[in-house]
Amino acid sequence: MKIDILMPKMGESLTEGTIIAWLKSVGDKVQKDEIIYEITTDKVDTEIPSPVDGILVEILVGEQETVLVDTVVAIIETDSTQVVISDEKSAGNTQSVEDENIEEVPQTEEKQTKVEKDKSNKFLSPLVLSIANKENIPISEVEKIAGTGLNGRITKNDILQFVNNKEKLVKSAPIITANSEDELIPMDATRKRIMEHMIKSRDTSVHVSSVTEVDMSKLYNFLKANKKRFAEEENVKFTYLTFISHAVINAIKEFPLINSQIDGDKIVMKKNVNLGIAVAVEPNGLIVPNIKNAENLSARGLAKEIASLGNKARNKGLVPDDVKNGTFSISNYGVFGVQFGTPIINQPEVAILGVGSVDKKTVVVDVDGMDTIAIKPMMYLTISHDHRLIDGMLGGKFLNSIKQRLENFDFSNI
Repeated sequence: MKIDILMPKMGESLTEGTIIAWLKSVGDKVQKDEIIYEITTDKVDTEIPSPVDGILVEILVGEQETVLVDTVVAIIETDSTQVVISDEKSAGNTQSVEDENIEEVPQTEEKQTKVEKDKSNKFLSPLVLSIANKENIPISEVEKIAGTGLNGRITKNDILQFVNNKEKLVKSAPIITANSEDELIPMDATRKRIMEHMIKSRDTSVHVSSVTEVDMSKLYNFLKANKKRFAEEENVKFTYLTFISHAVINAIKEFPLINSQIDGDKIVMKKNVNLGIAVAVEPNGLIVPNIKNAENLSARGLAKEIASLGNKARNKGLVPDDVKNGTFSISNYGVFGVQFGTPIINQPEVAILGVGSVDKKTVVVDVDGMDTIAIKPMMYLTISHDHRLIDGMLGGKFLNSIKQRLENFDFSNI
């Protein structure tokens, strides 16, 4: 029998997903729970396993194509009597039915659409049809679009580009000319999503940035003396980011407006701190999972959560809940040797902290009233805040609060 493989629903608010890559080809044997393709949504990247043993006989949605959830993306032929039961909250739930006389499953909306469109030899997915309907584009015009998807299928990006050109809404931009020596590389779905989010943040928030320098001597000496012991004895990985996160949370308690959001002309004060930690994902991506209710965690608890989220992000183990409802974010570009930068706010938050590298520098210090040159491990911190709500005074006080907490960290209860 043939089993339809559907685009899974990875969260209540998610209605579509994009296939990043097929890990199996038509004709390949697959085993139950073996990863067959990867998807990206507005929230996370996820690996999708096969629900049954069998042979992948057809791929209906190509790489970089976006389709609605529950759309059939592939078909697996199996000798098993296992029937896949769709579950809105799980991509991998199946149910075995020991019944040789299984009734034919009614056609899905997408299959019915395909039958209706056979006259024009164009497969129009429900997503493409819904966009066409919303934009009042006749089907006859849609059918003339040159599709870039699998077997010439019209994708979401194809019809959106058509809409932009038709209504002349494309903003003026420098003319880019590629010559024969240049390489043209299509953006993948992850990079497109990041681009869209960055533009949205730029066009939403009034970004202002402030920088301060922090003496990390106390934390440097503590980690040098204790980092290995904690890792071996308690399996806890302490890093500078652990203590920076702890200092941020306590500074938020002092200045709670930093942990808020803007809803029209109202301020939404968030009672819990859902601390986002930006994670770089190879080869060229970024995702910001967050630690829920981080205000309740000790430094030790934060260390464990930071390590856990980092591992999940790099191994595509995040779920939608891990990346939604953040209230404040940290971008640690210092791990790449960068001294300081001006991070972009993670919407709908109103501030983000940028963390630079810790480098030994010559600084002037006061020793018994005398200016003396010393070598110390120093670090730049940057706060980018939304000037619609956070003025320079509050941003400066918040940043200085973090600085003071790091330079005078209390290790008695970590």
